[in-house]
Amino acid sequence: MTIRMANKVGVITDNFRLPLREALRKAKELGADGVQMYAVSGELDPAQMSPAKRRELAGFIAGLGLEVSALCGDLGGHGFQDRAANPGKVEKSKRIIDLAKELGADIVTTHIGIVPEDESGPVYEAMQAACGELAAYAKSVDGFFAIETGPEPSARLKKFLDSLPGDGVSVNFDPANLVMVTGDDPVQGVHLLKEYIVHTHVKDGVRLRPADPRDVYGMHGYNQGSSHGEIAEMVERGEFFREVPPGEGAVDFDAYFRALQAIGYDGYLTVEREVRADPVRDIAEAVRFINRYRFPP
Repeated sequence: MTIRMANKVGVITDNFRLPLREALRKAKELGADGVQMYAVSGELDPAQMSPAKRRELAGFIAGLGLEVSALCGDLGGHGFQDRAANPGKVEKSKRIIDLAKELGADIVTTHIGIVPEDESGPVYEAMQAACGELAAYAKSVDGFFAIETGPEPSARLKKFLDSLPGDGVSVNFDPANLVMVTGDDPVQGVHLLKEYIVHTHVKDGVRLRPADPRDVYGMHGYNQGSSHGEIAEMVERGEFFREVPPGEGAVDFDAYFRALQAIGYDGYLTVEREVRADPVRDIAEAVRFINRYRFPP
C-alpha cells in the first residue's frame, strides 16, 4: 500500500451509545483527532444549550485535546421538501450552525430529502429556496451546511448545488450510502462533487438488492431527528443493504482515498458505524483501518 494521508480522523460520538462526556473520553482513548455530534434534540439541542453550557462543553472538548469536526443537524421528516414546514426547519438549522461555530466547528451535516429529477416541480423549488437561504446564512458566518450523499446520484446532487448561490451549502461525502442505496460510484462522485466536499464519512456497506431511495430516506414518516436511527434499523434488518466494517464491503477505499487526495481534500475522515452489537469495538476497528492509510503510518 503506497497511499499515505495526512487527514485528521474523527468519530461520531452518538455511535458509541454512551453519555456524551463518556463518548468524548472514549473518542480520545481511541486516538481520534475530532468528533462529530448530533445537535438536533436532547443535550445538544441549541434551545437547551445556554451560553454557559456552550462554553463548558467547548472547554471540556478542548481539554481532551479534541476538535469538533462537524455537528449533525439532520431534522428528519422529508428534509426540506415541504415548503410549509421549511421556515421552522431553516430557523433551527441556522441555530445549529451558530452552535457549531461556538464549539469551534465550521460544518453542519444534514440530509435535505431526495433531490427530485423534476427541476420544475414544487418540491425542487421548495428545496432550492430553503437551501439557498441556508447557503447565504452559512456563508455569512464562514460556515458550511453540508448535504450528505446517498439519496440521489452524485450528478443530480451536483446540479442542484450548482443552482444555489455560492458554496455555503456543500457536501458531507459518505461513500457507503452511494454503494448501498443508489449503486453510484463513490470515486466518480468525489470527482463530480470536488468543489463542494467539506467533510467525509468513512463507512462501508454492501447492496443486497435494489432499493427505491424513497423507501430509505423519504417515505417512512421519520420523526424529527430520527432518520439516522431509522436507517440504522434498516441496516440491522438487512432488507436492502448491510453496513460492514471498512474494507469488507463494496467501497474501494484505495481508490476512494486516492480520489480525495487527487482533489486536494484535507478535511476530516470521520468514522460512522450504525451497527449496535459492540459499538466501541466497531469504531476502534474503523479507526485502526484509517490509520493504515495515514502518514506517518
